Amino acid sequence: MDADERMDKTMSNLAENLSTIRTGRANPNMLDRVTADYYGAMTPISQMASISVPSSQQLQISPFDKSSLKDIEKAIIYADLGFTPSNDGSVIRINIPQLTEERRGDLLKQCKSIGEEAKVAIRNVRRDGVDSIKKMEKASDLGKDQALDGIDTIQKMTDDHVKLVEENVGKKEKEVATL
Repeated sequence: MDADERMDKTMSNLAENLSTIRTGRANPNMLDRVTADYYGAMTPISQMASISVPSSQQLQISPFDKSSLKDIEKAIIYADLGFTPSNDGSVIRINIPQLTEERRGDLLKQCKSIGEEAKVAIRNVRRDGVDSIKKMEKASDLGKDQALDGIDTIQKMTDDHVKLVEENVGKKEKEVATL
């Protein structure tokens, strides 16, 4: 059944999105969703440069092509991550400021909205699965009992995945809330 696979993909997407939300420490994943203009194509920064963590409060970005330095700097500023990059001509350094109470609140809201998006995606998978089971039942490919069993199975999968989403979001919220 491909509904389980699609729900698992949603879970991996959730983990990826949650990893981009910053906590108090520097983490290269913070820049995963940032894309810069690279010869006319929007390209993720992680594909244009190496991102390292020289200290717990600093990120260092070394572009493979030095001509893209300004574009990467602009992309970071426009990504609205709350960072101010400093460019020394060969690398970009980003000092990660301590999170203010207000910024923590914003990040908690962002965690919740990412979790909500994942739940909606899982429910959409459930809806698609239930619809396909009903179509198969109408076409007499499945009996009434088999259809009900299939719907129950999909509902159980949905409940399990929604619980996992809530656990993952809860962990991330704890991480963001701790000083």
